[in-house]
Amino acid sequence: MIFLYRYCRMLEEGSFRGRTADFVFMFLFGGFLMTIFGLFVSLVFLGQAFTIMLVYVWSRRNPYVRMNFFGLLNFQAPFLPWVLMGFSLLLGNSIIVDLLGIAVGHIYYFLEDVFPIQPGGIRILKTPSILKAIFDTPDEDPNYNPLPEERPGGFAWGEGQRLGG
Repeated sequence: MIFLYRYCRMLEEGSFRGRTADFVFMFLFGGFLMTIFGLFVSLVFLGQAFTIMLVYVWSRRNPYVRMNFFGLLNFQAPFLPWVLMGFSLLLGNSIIVDLLGIAVGHIYYFLEDVFPIQPGGIRILKTPSILKAIFDTPDEDPNYNPLPEERPGGFAWGEGQRLGG
């Protein structure tokens, strides 16, 4: 839960700042792919895989952040999902869940950040306009003049005559 909260928050405040619809689309895309891949490997509980996906996307978008694992291991952020998978292996857990999260995170990262900037590359993942309409705030109109009832007290403050002048 701590990993989910921390890396979800860092993604939302960092690379998804002001792009809530894109953030929701990443969740939907990752959830869909994990559900499909989970059927093939007989996984029912995908929460840990989802967390590893978020960690993977964050770590790839922040490649120069230095990490410290239990004060024993220092590394850069792109190695974090692999370190977590190694720790999971040391604890005797199955690494299939971690591999699934890394795979889905890599697919999202590649399609969103790598492929579009390649020569001849196009942006395959596009956030649907319905999500943008629901989650993103519309741009403010610089020519907007509020109605009198939207002004404080209903008065045109500051538009009168100067006192004593």
